[in-house]
Amino acid sequence: MKLATLCYVMKDGHTLMLYRNKKENDYHEGKWNGLGGKFEPGETPEECAIREIKEEAGLTVKSLVMKGFITFPLFDGKDDWYVFVFIIDSFEGDLIDSPEGKLEWIPNEKLPDLNLWEGDTIFINWLFQEKFFSAKFNYENGKFIDYSVNFN
Repeated sequence: MKLATLCYVMKDGHTLMLYRNKKENDYHEGKWNGLGGKFEPGETPEECAIREIKEEAGLTVKSLVMKGFITFPLFDGKDDWYVFVFIIDSFEGDLIDSPEGKLEWIPNEKLPDLNLWEGDTIFINWLFQEKFFSAKFNYENGKFIDYSVNFN
């Protein structure tokens, strides 16, 4: 089981996205993603999100909101991934040259046009709603199968 965060930094109608093209053997290579990553021992979801935004983008988070939780059973063919999804609407600092890939501010209406994981095109719209979501997205060998969701 892997615990991770997925974070969407937002500003002026744009969302900071990461084009994964730098890490060797990156399961996400060639895809656009939000920022985030795996928990370190003892971290809360919020602490992980704040650390990952600093490491991947050089930004200091001032405010974050948990928007949902996603379960990805055997996403990488080995482990179940449990992912806490955040939006960050207040931050300080300047973007760095990310060790993960290319960072770019994408207009919110263009997010579905990016080369995203297929399931991301579904839940990315939920980030802009006022309700909390808990979802399960099923993939097999990197191919999207189906999903289920509950909103609160």
